[in-house]
Amino acid sequence: MLYPNIAAERAKRRMSLEKLAQHLGVTRKTVYNWEHSGNIPQWAVEKMAELFGCSMDYLLGRNIA
Repeated sequence: MLYPNIAAERAKRRMSLEKLAQHLGVTRKTVYNWEHSGNIPQWAVEKMAELFGCSMDYLLGRNIA
């Protein structure tokens, strides 16, 4: 999984791929592909960070020193 932090945040909230997809206005398969392919549009990362209350860097696994 390329972006495990997205899946981890979903799991913390017991949120399915389907539920996150509904929040973002996309399909479940689209969210699955984002988590595994790494090709996530910026608007989606922004919405997920807002929804989960975390930074975009965290969701993307970036370590900022």
